[in-house]
Amino acid sequence: MKPKIFISHMIPDEGINMLKDKFELELNNTNGICTKDFLIEKTKDKDVLLSLLSDNIDKDVIMSCPKLKVISNYAVGFNNIDLKAATEKGIYVTNTPRTLDETTADFVFALMLAISRKVVESDWFMRSGKFEGWGAMDFLGFDVYNSTIGIVGMGNIGKAVGRIAYYGFVMNVLYYDKYIDARTLKFVARNVTLEDLLKESDFVVLSVPLKDDTYHLIGESELNMMKRTAYLINTARGPVVDELALYNVLKEKRIAGAALDVYEYEPKFIEGLEKLDNIVMTPHIASATIQTRQLMSRKAAQNIIDYFDGKVPEGLVNKEVLNNKK
Repeated sequence: MKPKIFISHMIPDEGINMLKDKFELELNNTNGICTKDFLIEKTKDKDVLLSLLSDNIDKDVIMSCPKLKVISNYAVGFNNIDLKAATEKGIYVTNTPRTLDETTADFVFALMLAISRKVVESDWFMRSGKFEGWGAMDFLGFDVYNSTIGIVGMGNIGKAVGRIAYYGFVMNVLYYDKYIDARTLKFVARNVTLEDLLKESDFVVLSVPLKDDTYHLIGESELNMMKRTAYLINTARGPVVDELALYNVLKEKRIAGAALDVYEYEPKFIEGLEKLDNIVMTPHIASATIQTRQLMSRKAAQNIIDYFDGKVPEGLVNKEVLNNKK
């Protein structure tokens, strides 16, 4: 009998094609967030759950699915999964490492340029038929070139951002990371305290995973340390920023602006953000290229195949399960 897989959302077809001969697949064709009851109902008799980062796979879901052996998360982040509960049950939890670093870094600069050069604002100005000729004082922005970028979290994505910043835009690169030595980087960067980074940077880029010590890492006091001419860019996880505090700071023009691809209460966001003219908002699309999403699909599938072939999947994140395999 073929192992059974529930795929919680549509994903690119390359991964599905890798799985369909060796596994019995059930694919959820509906849109939107999967509720807990829905996930339990669909997964309770499955060997594998291929999930998205929007799926909240908590202890209740895990304990309600007695046959579950693998949770293959179609994402690099895995804060949506209760790792402790999965490990206790001997369930392998995997992600898709080294798939989206450069793609996300590209998008960081798309957001930086969009907010600092007023791309969205001027686009709507043109669409509204308001353009009547060139003006020397119209839509004055802020240079990315030769400015100072502060990267909070110098992991793989942070390093990709730093390389582009240093070599592509000749930026002064600061970073805050307790575990990375500047001597290991392939570009010039200075490791500083979070406070100094916030005070000195023209662009503050968040590139940290969501953990207990990064929840609301950027709150009102941190935002107030930033220059009035500075911009906040978040492509990491929404709850890293106190969104209500950010809304108040933006509304009162205490910083120049923000560009967000993630939100604290995703897919919802603090009411009023959408009315501000100093924010750019995108719907969690930093990794959304054809090439990257197909690669993620292949890696999510390969993790599953490796498990059933008796191999340790490349993307295994709860390595403690190797000592607790049931």
